[in-house]
Amino acid sequence: MYDLAIMTDWIAFAVRWLHVITAMAWIGSSFYFIALDLGLRKADDLPAGAHGEEWQVHGGGFYHIRKYLVAPAQMPEHLTWFKWESYSTWLSGAALLALVYWSGAEMFLIDYDKVDLAVWQAIGISAGSLAVGWLIYDQLCKSPLGEHPTLLMLILFVILVAMAWGYDQVFTGRAAMLHLGAFTATIMTANVFVIIMPNQRIVVADLKAGRSPDPKYGKIAKLRSTHNNYLTLPVVFLMLSNHYPMAFGTEYAWLIASLVFLMGVLIRHYFNTRHARGGNPHWTWGVTALLFIAIMWLSSAPMHRGIDWEAEAVVPDHLVPVVETAGFDEVAGIVMGRCSMCHNAEPVWPGIHWAPRGVRLDTEAEIARYATTIYLQAGISHAMPPGNVTQMTPEERRIIADWYRTELAVQPFAAIAGQ
Repeated sequence: MYDLAIMTDWIAFAVRWLHVITAMAWIGSSFYFIALDLGLRKADDLPAGAHGEEWQVHGGGFYHIRKYLVAPAQMPEHLTWFKWESYSTWLSGAALLALVYWSGAEMFLIDYDKVDLAVWQAIGISAGSLAVGWLIYDQLCKSPLGEHPTLLMLILFVILVAMAWGYDQVFTGRAAMLHLGAFTATIMTANVFVIIMPNQRIVVADLKAGRSPDPKYGKIAKLRSTHNNYLTLPVVFLMLSNHYPMAFGTEYAWLIASLVFLMGVLIRHYFNTRHARGGNPHWTWGVTALLFIAIMWLSSAPMHRGIDWEAEAVVPDHLVPVVETAGFDEVAGIVMGRCSMCHNAEPVWPGIHWAPRGVRLDTEAEIARYATTIYLQAGISHAMPPGNVTQMTPEERRIIADWYRTELAVQPFAAIAGQ
């Protein structure tokens, strides 16, 4: 049974690998087509219905590309549809969300200092918020606001700020950031699945039937595609944020996430303007730099206020079974002696200013919470301490591994290892 932790950790790694690969494919194709669309040129010899063309060179070959606003007069025999990059990214991300945050809800999802949720309640909020977010966004796009793209984007930003704050009120900082990214990514993938692809199928069906396609379908799809383009960079930041405690582990994590959306929009505006040959808006980089400085200040601002690190730590009810297992005291002593100089509220190891990845191992409650992580990182592997700088002995690693395998492997609270 103790191999379950190893197996689930490798499965999570494999799904994460797939998620990154498919996200690269989706983002790459999205950026390419936006740049292509904005860089199209007029030419005297364009065929009827063609909007513009572009000549490109890559890999020793030349490519001649033409865009039709609706469709060519005659449907080509072969069409390449760009959809699975988006679907695969979302599906693998949803699987990773379930593997890490739902399966390990008590460790990674629920923050008992904020709201004492049951696991099923936390999972319900997690899944339900993603679905509701898409429904609200979709209705806004279908309303008269769809004719006012700038106003619509401002309202979408307000919704994202509200969701950032809301997630931060109920979930751990890491989960709040991740869920805001998933919330946004769900909107992006649903745009492809529910709007863009069906509209393209309608156009293709009209052409095959000899009907003249309605240009409105292309206009609707273009609006959603533009939204996806501007939302991409913030989503990437949010997905990476769980590796950086200064992003997710502070009082103002929700505000940091909100400012990241502004940064992403500014960066995309710069490149989109350049691709469209509309000028060189250098000012966007200056504003982005100021926003980044503000984010760095917000991430450290709570540190400058008085924090009672000496307050007595209370072991939450759901972790009491771990603390009461045979051998826990010995394991806790090893961890505190070999790990807590870095994984501490106030690290004492030179050069370490905050607990790596936000993981504290200076109390019984935190050691119990990260039991599986400790087992994988220091029990059966030598990943921690890094370079074995604190000289953890093989016997101490054996004690940790034996304790976990004997006392925790068959228990339901042995969540999978983390991010």
